[in-house]
Order: sequence, then C-alpha cells, then structure tokens
Amino acid sequence: MARIESLGHVGIYAEDLMKMRDFYSRVLGLTISDEDLEERGMTFFTADKEREHHEFVLMKGRVTRDDAKVIQQISFIVPSLDDLREFKTRLEAEPDVKIDRIVSHGIAFGMYFFDPEGNRIELYVRTPYKVPQPVGDPIDIMASTDEELEAIAKARIPA
Repeated sequence: MARIESLGHVGIYAEDLMKMRDFYSRVLGLTISDEDLEERGMTFFTADKEREHHEFVLMKGRVTRDDAKVIQQISFIVPSLDDLREFKTRLEAEPDVKIDRIVSHGIAFGMYFFDPEGNRIELYVRTPYKVPQPVGDPIDIMASTDEELEAIAKARIPA
C-alpha cells in the first residue's frame, strides 16, 4: 500500500516578509536556501542544507482579520534540552515574541510561542518514552536539570 514517508515542508503567508525572514533566520537559526524577494516574494528555509533543500517557506501576501485562526501550529525538532534552553533565552530577547508555555509531553519536551505575526510555533526535544497523548505537564527548563526533566517524562509512562 502506498504511504507517506514524512512531512516535506510547510509554507505560510507573511504580512511582513522581511521581518519574518529575519526572525526565522536570525532567531531560530534556519538557513535561507533560496529566495525570490522581488517577483514572487518567497523565502525558502532549511535546517540541514545537505539533507533537504527546504522544510519551511515564507511567502508575502497574508491578509487576515485580526481574530482569524490561520495555523494551528508549526513544530521544529531540536537536538537537546540545552538547545531548547538557548532558544528560550533568544526568544525572551525578542520584543515581538511571546512564549506561551513549556511542557513535558512524556514523548517530548516542548516550548510553545508565537512568532512576530502571531503564528503558534513549537520547538521540541524528543524523548525515548511511549506516553499516550495528550499530556502537557508544565516544566521549568531553566531551573530543572536534565535528570529531573527525564524523571517527569518517565513518570507518565503507563504501568
């Protein structure tokens, strides 16, 4: 039977393409792999240029009401809790970014925030644990050790 192997990329419209381009490259560290700013108003981003040309695309032209729900969330995997902590510090320095919550899902540790245009973004670190979802235990990644966080995640494994 035919199957989908994985998600290839996500594209979103931006009201202010240059502001969003700066945020995703400077703050989140994605690499710009290609762009056409003049004619089509598009920027292509990748986390790993050798593996994938792009996983994320910004395109000018977002037009919405202030209360419109456009995207539920976009999630990016980070390699470690230290990376998640560093991103938290970076995000807190951004005036147009609001961190919503940081939780243990048991299967992952996730930090949710809103980018400069209000899109909900998650950065997460996988764990090796199998935990039924949904789970969202609030955690403090800055004050807790990796071992303490692992114990929180492990505690959600069904008996």
